[in-house]
Amino acid sequence: MAEATANGLGQHTLHGAQAHDPAVAGIAPAEVHQEHPIKLYLVVWAWLFILSACSYLVDYVGLQGYLRWSLILIFMMLKAGLIVAVFMHMAWERLALTYAIILPPILVLVFVAMMVFESDYTLLTRTVFFGAEP
Repeated sequence: MAEATANGLGQHTLHGAQAHDPAVAGIAPAEVHQEHPIKLYLVVWAWLFILSACSYLVDYVGLQGYLRWSLILIFMMLKAGLIVAVFMHMAWERLALTYAIILPPILVLVFVAMMVFESDYTLLTRTVFFGAEP
């Protein structure tokens, strides 16, 4: 399969040793097209299927309460992590870019958790000062 590189030269135009050596072909290292094996994508799709099945099993089994929501959120985050890492190619990016993409949502989750804990305190304070009835 002839994959085009960034400068427009396809693999079919490169001959012999030039096809595997970008320096000989006159192509800058940043312009070389890198492909990942199809097995990687098939394994990730299999894991996404397994995690989705587990997520549906949580509802099928009939789990309730915090355990149910915790398991659903864990499976959701694992699936999102796989998609971002492999299909969006974050696993092969520089660490600084990975931190720039991954760190803000993690901080948002931390702040949301802090607000959830604070909401219980606020509800307790309002109940004490204003009474139990609305």
